Amino acid sequence: MRLLLSPGQASDMSAVPELLAGLPAPTTVVADRGYDSNSVLELIARSGAQPSIPSCSRRKVRRSIDPAIYRQRNQVERFFCRLKHFRRVATRFDKLARNFLAAVLLASTRLWLRAYESRT
Repeated sequence: MRLLLSPGQASDMSAVPELLAGLPAPTTVVADRGYDSNSVLELIARSGAQPSIPSCSRRKVRRSIDPAIYRQRNQVERFFCRLKHFRRVATRFDKLARNFLAAVLLASTRLWLRAYESRT
């Protein structure tokens, strides 16, 4: 898993090259419609992966995606929902990006540890 902060006024697509750089070669990249651009699709294809990104309504030629693979994106959405339960992250008390990213990483670590702790 990789977390990255981007400027609030910037598009999320500007962070895609940095997010994919240095990762092991993926077989499939799953994202929502917001990442449906030719540049992102070409970057994913160059890495040797198959994009599982639904087409935007403005596309004339629609891509078909596997619904079973795309449903796994729900895990990411649930992670961000749980992350917003941490008050410091949800309200962004921190002024500096590095401090906010540290709070997000600490909250993420806590969520990850909670997933692996014993329930008995």
